[in-house]
Order: sequence, then structure tokens, then C-alpha cells
Amino acid sequence: MKLPKAEHSAPEWQAAMEALILVAESGGPTMLVRIGVMRALNRHVEQVFNPDRKGYHWDKRKLKRDQ
Repeated sequence: MKLPKAEHSAPEWQAAMEALILVAESGGPTMLVRIGVMRALNRHVEQVFNPDRKGYHWDKRKLKRDQ
């Protein structure tokens, strides 16, 4: 309701508001609204790949035949 005009016209916010209206009118899954709002809130955040991040637990699994 109180979004600035620049943010109100952003495509991410338009999609989030459209999803909210569809869920409110037809009773669809609310997870779609949550995803839309989170994408709109984080639209300026750039996700970068961090190669130094700790690997998954299955990276180091060894099979009995490989020992």
C-alpha cells in the first residue's frame, strides 16, 4: 500500500501483487505469494558463486570398493 511509485511499477512487485490477488480470490497456494514477495524484496541483491564454500557431505563419501 505504501510502496514508492518507482518500486510500485517494478515488474517484480507487479508479479508479487498479481500473485497475492490470485491467491486471495481463488484460494491458491500461498507459497507462490511468498516466493514473489521475496524475489521483489531481494531484486537488487546479486547472487554470486563462492567456490570456497564448504562442500556437501556426499562429496567425501567413499564407496567400499574404492577403499
